Amino acid sequence: MCNNMLQRIRQIVDEVFKGNKSEFARSIGVGESSIRSYLSGTIPKADVLEKIIYNTSVSCEWLLSGNGDMLNKDTIQLSKPNIEHKFSLRSDNSLEEQRIPLYELDASAGIVSLFGGSSKLVPTDYITIPNIPKCDGAMHVAGDSMYPILKSGDIVMYKEVTDILNDIFWGEMYIISFNVDGEEYVTIKYVQKSEIEGHITLVSHNKHHQPKDIAISRILAMAIVKASIRYNTIK
Repeated sequence: MCNNMLQRIRQIVDEVFKGNKSEFARSIGVGESSIRSYLSGTIPKADVLEKIIYNTSVSCEWLLSGNGDMLNKDTIQLSKPNIEHKFSLRSDNSLEEQRIPLYELDASAGIVSLFGGSSKLVPTDYITIPNIPKCDGAMHVAGDSMYPILKSGDIVMYKEVTDILNDIFWGEMYIISFNVDGEEYVTIKYVQKSEIEGHITLVSHNKHHQPKDIAISRILAMAIVKASIRYNTIK
């Protein structure tokens, strides 16, 4: 049974993600090294199977038992990215079309280096999106704190915030980088006013995640989220 499960995971990578292990890993919010270990024979834990079910179009019944179709029948097949959400302010002016650079971030390159570091990251691709506000760039979502409005593997487009003290729109969604024991931590949250002076409150859309107050002095960089897109990469 375990071998059959591993075979089905290999089939997902090959048929749904066209052999792209990195894209599969990003879509379900795990490291690519974990995917490689599963493909080599390591049995995934239950939480990984849940991530596959909730973050892809793969059928739960098929993944667990091999019965039925691999993909849910209500999946919409798309050849282009689907604009899932627009997060526009009243003052925003939408552009008829714009070419937005897509960046890949890893453990060694946080958004500080992306937004204003001494060495700008090189885009891995460009996305052409019509009728959204001016954006500075785009990046992939990791984690489930904003689920279901955003899920791991989605792409968010953002506008950098240059004056953090004065330019926060309370209640809007932001990409935030802040210092945790000397390490840069990056997250996507709603930003609310805090009852603690000199702090902001980070609020998740996923109710299983509790709000968190952080000191403004610990913020390294911020960008307001303007739109999100989602790919359904099916054969």
